[in-house]
Amino acid sequence: MTSRAYSSGVRLNEQDAAVVKGMLNRGDRQHDIAAWFCVNGGRIAEIATGYKFGWVKAASTNLPPAGPYLTVREGLETRSALDIAQEALRKAEEEIERLRREAA
Repeated sequence: MTSRAYSSGVRLNEQDAAVVKGMLNRGDRQHDIAAWFCVNGGRIAEIATGYKFGWVKAASTNLPPAGPYLTVREGLETRSALDIAQEALRKAEEEIERLRREAA
């Protein structure tokens, strides 16, 4: 017997469905839309087919940027690179301050 994975707890509401429909109208891939909302692609398909939120009109403004989006791995790698850069900037700032004090 196989067990199901735990639910992420993410639930799409009417406002989300309007954005999903707007993104679909714009030509975004269902996979990218699912990634934006952190849901299974099946939830986007349910909205696309009208199975869920069939009464909701598509949003035409305030849509997120078109995908594809960073993967979790890319996001973590980016965060690590930013942490390293931040530390380098902190050290450079300390060095500049030290040199200022010596010059005074």
